Amino acid sequence: MKLTRRQGLKTVFGAAMGSALGNAALPGAAEAQTRSETLRHVMAGTVNTLDATAPGGTREVFGVAMNIYDRLASFGRKQVDGVWTFDFDNIRGELAERIDRSADGRTLTFHLRQGATWHDGSAVTAEDVKWSLDRAVLAKSMSAAQIASGSLTKPEQFRVAGERTVEVLLDKPDRLALANLCIPLSPIMNSTLVKKNATADDVWATAWLKDNTAAGGAYIVEQHRPGQQTILKRNEAWKGGADGKLPFFKRIIAQTVPDPANRASLIERGDADLSVDLQAGDITSLQERGKVKLVAIPQTNGFNAIIFNSGVAPFDNVKVRQAVAAALPYDDMFKAALFARGRQLFGATWTEAPDAGFPQRLPLRTDLARAKQLMSDAGMASGFATTFSFPAGAASIAEPTAALIKEALAKIGIDVSIQKLPDAQFTTMQVDRRLPFFIESGTAWLPATDYFFRTYFSGRHRWNFGSYRNEELDGLVQAARFETDAEKYKVACKRMITILAEEVPSLMLWQPNQDAVMAPTIDGFTYWFHRQVDYRDLRRV
Repeated sequence: MKLTRRQGLKTVFGAAMGSALGNAALPGAAEAQTRSETLRHVMAGTVNTLDATAPGGTREVFGVAMNIYDRLASFGRKQVDGVWTFDFDNIRGELAERIDRSADGRTLTFHLRQGATWHDGSAVTAEDVKWSLDRAVLAKSMSAAQIASGSLTKPEQFRVAGERTVEVLLDKPDRLALANLCIPLSPIMNSTLVKKNATADDVWATAWLKDNTAAGGAYIVEQHRPGQQTILKRNEAWKGGADGKLPFFKRIIAQTVPDPANRASLIERGDADLSVDLQAGDITSLQERGKVKLVAIPQTNGFNAIIFNSGVAPFDNVKVRQAVAAALPYDDMFKAALFARGRQLFGATWTEAPDAGFPQRLPLRTDLARAKQLMSDAGMASGFATTFSFPAGAASIAEPTAALIKEALAKIGIDVSIQKLPDAQFTTMQVDRRLPFFIESGTAWLPATDYFFRTYFSGRHRWNFGSYRNEELDGLVQAARFETDAEKYKVACKRMITILAEEVPSLMLWQPNQDAVMAPTIDGFTYWFHRQVDYRDLRRV
């Protein structure tokens, strides 16, 4: 029998859902397993591990892990233009019911929630928290490097101070210490259970935790098929919610459906509830037919940018970088690459940064006469040849952008060859600093201005994409990290942003939208720093 595309999708997806729901699909099933209280999330990527701290984990792992594990603290939520987003400036307790900060900012005290339990029913203890934080800094995982950005580096900093009390001790009052305890790389684990599954060669049970959990969060893993689907059921004993309530959905089915058209079709037909990684063309068509709900918000802690390799000629010359910046057609690129679906980071008119927030709109505007003059001032009035590169995986955005860059720079004598590279080759050449200039994206889980600049524009490391060095900026970045005076911090941040605008080591282009397409009955979607779905926020109306 030959199936049509629609019949094939319905058969495959229906079979998967029937298997996933088990008896829930049968008459008389328990209320906890009805369709109305089951969320079906279809995604392009896979959940390849249940441990968000494991090297090589996919981005989808972060979203699932946030729902399985609790952390000591969590960012709050706020509404911006009617859309929910995480609130970096509002940190509340999650596993902790109260957080105290000492007057000097060097001691954080966490008071654990009364009655908090693990998924196996045993009580959460202060010793579990101490062990989990020790693991974060000692295990060979993704955690150590990240939380070190908040000066969390050694087990001696974590102290059991009472039956339900843990202290975190800092040498200096690092602005990002508490924020680093809100992220997927700081899970609190059932240490007794983990220790039972550790070995002499794997004392932190990293292998066991890849396919098992030692958690106490809002959801319990019911089934996990790496690369296919993960099914979660609500933890009826969970106490970590901001309002003390349990999540609405009693069951979550997170399934990999690689083809974006298939994901779009499943949501439009009502066979799935949510996807956050559809293609722009599919989203436009879905909107026109009016059968789905779209929540779109710019990725407030991310960016797309053109990066110059400022360590080598000709882009070590600030006037050349300024000339390119003045020649580019920003509006045209924004429309061609994103269909204007996002927030512009160009077009400002200031000469000194007006506020301390970042990313913000920078004074990047098209001015061909100025671009030609800057080329002459740089001693390159006759122009030069160079290569603009991008990874194949970013082609939908980068190809139209590259074509416009080539056309625009030809007007000031720069002959651009466009180089589309396999993703792995692009990354290797970028890390080796062998690309003259290229398009790249970045995301800061902790969107503090000094953290952005420390990560992307300072230091000798992987994420300073263009090898940019500026002594004044480096000094500002390091000082701001430990600055306790709010006004002095703002002044330092505004100066960092002004330096970036003047020296243009990177051209900040835009923040793409996070487009969440969902059934009209789904409400509460929130944009989170990890760009994945927090099921705890959602409900069906």
